[in-house]
Amino acid sequence: MKRIMLFVLTNVAVMAVVGLISSLFGLGRYVGTNTGQLMIYSLLVGFTGAIVSLLMSKTAAKMTMGLKVINQPSNADEAWIVDTVRKFADKAGIGMPEVAIYEGEANAFATGAFKNSALVAVSTGLLRGMTREEVEAVIGHEVAHVANGDMVTMALIQGVMNTFVVFASRIVGSLVDGALRRGSDSSGPGIGYYVTTVVLDILFGFLAGIVVAWFSRQREFRADRGSAQMMGSPRDMINALARLGGMHAEGQDMPKNLQTMAIAGNIGKLFATHPPMEERIAALKAQQG
Repeated sequence: MKRIMLFVLTNVAVMAVVGLISSLFGLGRYVGTNTGQLMIYSLLVGFTGAIVSLLMSKTAAKMTMGLKVINQPSNADEAWIVDTVRKFADKAGIGMPEVAIYEGEANAFATGAFKNSALVAVSTGLLRGMTREEVEAVIGHEVAHVANGDMVTMALIQGVMNTFVVFASRIVGSLVDGALRRGSDSSGPGIGYYVTTVVLDILFGFLAGIVVAWFSRQREFRADRGSAQMMGSPRDMINALARLGGMHAEGQDMPKNLQTMAIAGNIGKLFATHPPMEERIAALKAQQG
């Protein structure tokens, strides 16, 4: 809750500064719109999607990933997975997450809106392709995501970016429309506004995606460190990452909104949600000393 309030207050403060500057320089006169109302609209649009997505994340994962939630372990492997998640949750000081298994390539992810009611899922490919120590390190990585509040952080960062995309595209759209219709007696936004807004929503959205992806990559480094600390050594996490790199497990078998919390993500550069495996391994080796 403190993290949510911090991000919301930060966003409101920044938007208030923008509003103050626009009032001092009379920006509303040039764009032909009420910047205060636009800021409120931008906040609502920007955060609604991100918050709703966060609140529905566990339900969406269960519906789209074919998860088998382990309410009562049916075999020794399931019992071991549940015990491992519980062990790390206790170490991290969070409530016991739901635990699930799904069919897929070697991967794992964590999701959920709250630290004490999250979900940790591992794939059958992960269980088949790794040693128990490596799987344990991967589970530690996911529990570290939960303990660090990464799902909430990424949703709020996305909300902040969405807010500025909506606000900036409409401000520029109003300026372009005003320039195109200079001398015209018609009222209301024209075609210049709508075309510019749509184009800039896409362009600014791409730029916002780069910012969100950068934050996601930093969270991965932090979750790797968290796993190493809970394991007592980076060795098994290093081995797990090296094996994942060899398997080419890049998260393509899960929905995009879950990839940021997966152990392995896409390999695009500026838009990559995860750093390259070699960078993550190098960071852990540096920690190992």
